[in-house]
Amino acid sequence: MITIYHNPRCTKSREGLVEIELLEKPFTIRKYIEEPFTKEELTEVIQKLEIKPLELVRTKEKIWIEHYKGKELSDKDIIEAMLLHPKLIERPIVVNGDKAVIARPKEMINKIIGNI
Repeated sequence: MITIYHNPRCTKSREGLVEIELLEKPFTIRKYIEEPFTKEELTEVIQKLEIKPLELVRTKEKIWIEHYKGKELSDKDIIEAMLLHPKLIERPIVVNGDKAVIARPKEMINKIIGNI
């Protein structure tokens, strides 16, 4: 099953959603700002993305700059920051089974969906 972790206020996230809709395959939309990740879910998504937690952070967000930039943070600390402030999470994230991508650009979706 395909899941898109989506923020409707984000242009890139909306573009990713359109790309998913064009697939004509079943998918679910998770508006993660309204329905935040659990620690387990976020950890699992990071593992599927095969990245370090910091690579999922929007480091130019005001919240990051004011509260976290320049501090020595463990992966656990970074995950906690994203859980506390979901706005810090890069978007959209598309998950297909045990694979995931940050769909920026939207064409990244091809890497985990196959022939579009």
